[in-house]
Amino acid sequence: MEQSNKTAREIWNELKANPTRARFGFGLKAALVNTDFQCAYTRVDEFKTAYETDPQQIQYVNQLATAFRAKGWPVVWTHVAYADSGEDCGVWGTRTNTPDSLQNIKHGSRRAQFDERCDIRHGLDMVYCKRMPSVFFETPLHSLLTFHRVDTVVLTGGSTSGCVRASAVDSLSRSFRTIVPEQCVADKHESYHFANLTDMQLKYADVLDVQQVLDWLKA
Repeated sequence: MEQSNKTAREIWNELKANPTRARFGFGLKAALVNTDFQCAYTRVDEFKTAYETDPQQIQYVNQLATAFRAKGWPVVWTHVAYADSGEDCGVWGTRTNTPDSLQNIKHGSRRAQFDERCDIRHGLDMVYCKRMPSVFFETPLHSLLTFHRVDTVVLTGGSTSGCVRASAVDSLSRSFRTIVPEQCVADKHESYHFANLTDMQLKYADVLDVQQVLDWLKA
């Protein structure tokens, strides 16, 4: 195992600065999948479970959503919420049981509610409730992408080290080209964030500047 005294941020910046790094590239048609932009994870002024990496994250995501809709391409929003019993969280919800625990994000609660800053077009965008990290696990997402003949998935949301990474692995495993706009994902701590950007870039996805994605959509 290679050892280093560099921080996760430094390793990521070195990788990002390499002009020869290999890419999967964009395909012919994409879907935008926005992961868990709900108050429990975005409202740092309300919940200690929330996090913010780029303060303009939601603005960038709204720009992407507008560009995707203009092309008639799918826009998907996911969130997590559980029954009063919490049993649909499964083993994932068994380690702790506090008001901040995952399984205590209840349907209809403020924690489950989408952040009001998100430009969600109900009736046009797809909205899915998921119960596990990946946006693909036991949701209709794969069927939607197949119906629309999508070959590229653009992933945003949080957390970089959790649901975004899990979704990127599942996306690649289903043979979708996977794009992660750097400014559109967030995590609780910079070490987790930058380490997982590095890992996704090396293995599962193209981590790009959001402007590159917007430019591709316009082109």
